[in-house]
Amino acid sequence: MKRTLALILGMLVSGSIVFAATGKSTSAHGTTSHAAVHPMVASGDEVTWGDAPSVLPAGAKLAVLDGNPSGPGAYTVRLKMPDGYQIKPHTHPTAEHVTVLGGTFHVGMGRTFDTSGGSAVAPGGFGTMPAHTAHFAWTSGETIVQIHGMGPFALTYVNPSDDPSRK
Repeated sequence: MKRTLALILGMLVSGSIVFAATGKSTSAHGTTSHAAVHPMVASGDEVTWGDAPSVLPAGAKLAVLDGNPSGPGAYTVRLKMPDGYQIKPHTHPTAEHVTVLGGTFHVGMGRTFDTSGGSAVAPGGFGTMPAHTAHFAWTSGETIVQIHGMGPFALTYVNPSDDPSRK
């Protein structure tokens, strides 16, 4: 059975834990981006973080800045990961766009986790991953990335036993 981040993020967005850059709980705005309905400008210290969904390894924090990652349409989220954090090989059904805001985000390509290769992306760096492309990541130092794309966002591990939500 395929586990997806979309299902878990859908529960976050429709349930009691929704994180917005305004620091206040808010509801999703259907398939329309929040920005299309309400302008919003926030400084980095106004971002409210919560635990990342269980499909990601424990220790990460997530902030939904705009849109509904589990539904169709544009979304923007931030992921804060501790030093040494690892995301095992996985794919997404839609393209993923990542900007590194802090720390070092290492990205490797392929179906096997191997830290001897890959690219180290420093703050200000950007990467995009086409749909269905197997890749993996790890961090050096506390690392914050901003992810945006068209939903629904989902994460499927190459090896189902790597999925932390199955444990």
